[in-house]
Amino acid sequence: MKISLPKLKAILLYFCTNTDPAFLGKVKLMKLFYFLDFGHVKKYGSPVTFDSYINLEHGPIPSTIKNLVDEVCDDVDYSVLTDIISCETSETSKMMRIVAKRKFNEEDRKYFSQTELEILENVSKRFNTSNKKFIEDVSHAESPWKMTSFLEQIPYTLAVNDNDCQVNKEEIELLSEIYN
Repeated sequence: MKISLPKLKAILLYFCTNTDPAFLGKVKLMKLFYFLDFGHVKKYGSPVTFDSYINLEHGPIPSTIKNLVDEVCDDVDYSVLTDIISCETSETSKMMRIVAKRKFNEEDRKYFSQTELEILENVSKRFNTSNKKFIEDVSHAESPWKMTSFLEQIPYTLAVNDNDCQVNKEEIELLSEIYN
């Protein structure tokens, strides 16, 4: 993962602030990261987080980000994200809700390029009130998930197989080399 911790925290705050909190559980959050990264790849040729995505039963997940969020939800003594998010469960639902400790603000905005903010906004609007099942199904319809097997790493270059991709495989590979 090539993202700074302050930028990762800003993304978490953005999603918590700009999606319906009633539907923001861990599974949905992982899919929001997927659509952020792969949406940016499809339009601009590079991901935002550069995390490694893995094919799991409920869809693609960013491995490092998932581990960091799990630490918060598993009540690990020290997690680098406990200052900005917490996990809550209710008596009526099994869902582990992700709750921000503050709202996304102008100071957080400085971590993003215009293109990243555009994709963050699009993803948040698209899935604002979507439940886990809906966003899972949408991720399962994407080529990167369909073209990999369970527990296999999902290459960003597979995004070119979706009709909405505006770049080619060579551009994605080139930008990955530049940023790595």
